[in-house]
Amino acid sequence: MQIKDITGFLESIAPLAYQESYDNSGLIVGDKNAVAKKVLITLDCTEAVVDEAIKEKCQLIIAHHPIVFSGMKKFNGKTYVERTVMKAIKHDIGIYAIHTNYDNVMTGVNAMICEKLGIWDHQILAPKKGLLKKLYTFIPLSDYERVRQAVFDAGAGYIGNYSETSFNTTGHGTFRGNEKANPAIGKKGKLEQVEEGKLEVIFPANIENRIVAALKDAHPYEEVAYDIVSLDNALASVGSGMIGRLKKPMDELTFLKKVKKELHAGVVRHTPLLGKTVETVAVCGGAGRFLLSDAINSKADVYITSDIKYHEFFDAEGRILLADVGHYESEQFTKDLLFRHLSEKFPTFAFLLSKVHTNPVNYI
Repeated sequence: MQIKDITGFLESIAPLAYQESYDNSGLIVGDKNAVAKKVLITLDCTEAVVDEAIKEKCQLIIAHHPIVFSGMKKFNGKTYVERTVMKAIKHDIGIYAIHTNYDNVMTGVNAMICEKLGIWDHQILAPKKGLLKKLYTFIPLSDYERVRQAVFDAGAGYIGNYSETSFNTTGHGTFRGNEKANPAIGKKGKLEQVEEGKLEVIFPANIENRIVAALKDAHPYEEVAYDIVSLDNALASVGSGMIGRLKKPMDELTFLKKVKKELHAGVVRHTPLLGKTVETVAVCGGAGRFLLSDAINSKADVYITSDIKYHEFFDAEGRILLADVGHYESEQFTKDLLFRHLSEKFPTFAFLLSKVHTNPVNYI
């Protein structure tokens, strides 16, 4: 396959539009039109991982963390980032990162943590705003159902667990075509009045072009009247962290021991035990201090994340059990999740899990 076939699928489940503003997800090195016969999946792309890709004759590396976060002005091999990128280019190996966009979807990184810890009925902890738009358009009643269905088929009308949601009203539209017009209804130069339906439907902002194209393709009018407005509504299926429940409540210490075991953590740093039963748990892979207040406000008993600084532990203020399992430990199973998603989509393709241990932190 071409690299774009693989990355296109990844972007269908974790659109690049969902990444954070500071991030650098996407194809970092390589030609999207290049052919890939083998793909190596890893958490971090390092020199050792590129060496592994060379040995295994892989043409693409898919990593969770981007090897390049900010602009690079020189490539002279002074840093591990420069050396990694230079080696990949020299051996025609593409590097693709699927980072915070994979963190922010329902089936991504945090869902994998929930799976490992036995957390069910989970939902996004802090849904994102500004990712939804609404389409208003006007359709002659004779074509209304067909055009509405075309817009639905393009991806509009999803609200949570519901599809094909819309609001529909009827009225009369008027128009007068000039001498260059070719009206689908009536005659040029004559004022026409047509019974029309008004369709209102929401859609993710990142598929706007697809929605508009489907509307224009299905609509009978030469000139299609429509409005698109941005919404401030939160998109419940996209955002940071997750929160859910344990199938069987347990005491805090027992739960922390379970976390340490299941996440293969060398150590779990945590705030003082509160003497509560753990039932509701919030999680965030990677650095998650920014979600502490969301976890508290959501009435979570425990918040599992990483990269908590000394003074930040005080911010829990006895309202929640805050636990830091380590950055690598919280995200290590991301490559297994990527392997699962890709293998289900392309069952006959050669996807390999990297055997390189990339955690830079060690414990004694």
